[in-house]
Amino acid sequence: MLTKGKIVVTGGAGFIGSAVIWELNRLGVERILVVDRMDQSEKWRNLSPLRFEDYIEADDLVERVAGSPLAFGSIAAILHLGACSSTTETDSAFLIRNNFEYSKRMLLWSDAAKARFVYASSAATYGAIEGSISESCPLRALRPLNAYAFSKQMFDLWAERTGHLARAVGLKYFNIFGPNEEHKGDMRSMVYKAFQQIRQTGIVKLFRSHRSEYRDGEQLRDFLYVKDAAAMTIHLATTPQAAGIFNLGSGQAHTWLDLVSPVFTACSTPPKIEFIDMPEILKDKYQYHTRASLDRLRASGYRREITPLRDAVIEYVRDYLIPDCRLGDERLKTEN
Repeated sequence: MLTKGKIVVTGGAGFIGSAVIWELNRLGVERILVVDRMDQSEKWRNLSPLRFEDYIEADDLVERVAGSPLAFGSIAAILHLGACSSTTETDSAFLIRNNFEYSKRMLLWSDAAKARFVYASSAATYGAIEGSISESCPLRALRPLNAYAFSKQMFDLWAERTGHLARAVGLKYFNIFGPNEEHKGDMRSMVYKAFQQIRQTGIVKLFRSHRSEYRDGEQLRDFLYVKDAAAMTIHLATTPQAAGIFNLGSGQAHTWLDLVSPVFTACSTPPKIEFIDMPEILKDKYQYHTRASLDRLRASGYRREITPLRDAVIEYVRDYLIPDCRLGDERLKTEN
């Protein structure tokens, strides 16, 4: 599939989108059309080391393909990873326009272009469900806890209702961390935030537990390195029989202490953690244990070993955060 036409990556300058382009480059693929909305952040730096054929602003793309679905020639796949991913965004109308209506246009374009369609849903659509979380839970039974997750849920349901989900792939990313997330502001991972806190104060602040069965810092999450997320994404894009919703996570639950301890190690700094009260607005929506079931992903033929959490965190900090590098910079260093 990767050689049959262009690969369109929306959100290509963003966190997961740029990681997917990096992985495509590693596979020798450069016929890539990058779609994004460049803002006043420095996410353009994510694209600087990468190889791609063309770039277009997201709104300009809509105008171009509305007039002619084949305006960009033969399209092999549309990897629709662009969205507003802020879980604290309260402008529901904006989220629906950006995450729901725009996604519909991309899917309908894939129909007209006869292209494979893979899109980013979100584990946030599972709402308050805890423990091992499976895709077998009916979409209509899910109850998202914020407007962002609701906008993603709307598109999942529309794709299912219209029959598109029988041939498209929806990806429910869990807690992704790694290079190229700097532009995400408050949505940056705890690894990035811990690194900044250690540099500034030597202390990492974590939320205190408000449930007796979990000690402070031992709330559990499924953390996945962005390099693994990119590899999983491309695997599903290039597996013709794959269709429907897939969880993308590590398949393991780790504590926040497990996550931040390697950051201290990578920074050669003695661990020092301070626990703070959780904001009232989060207490009723906070999940204490999430783990992605990867049964569907493994059944699709994905055999690649998932990077151990400690190894991934140390690599991220030492190879990317400390030298202020982006994915692809390692290739330039090798060439030089």
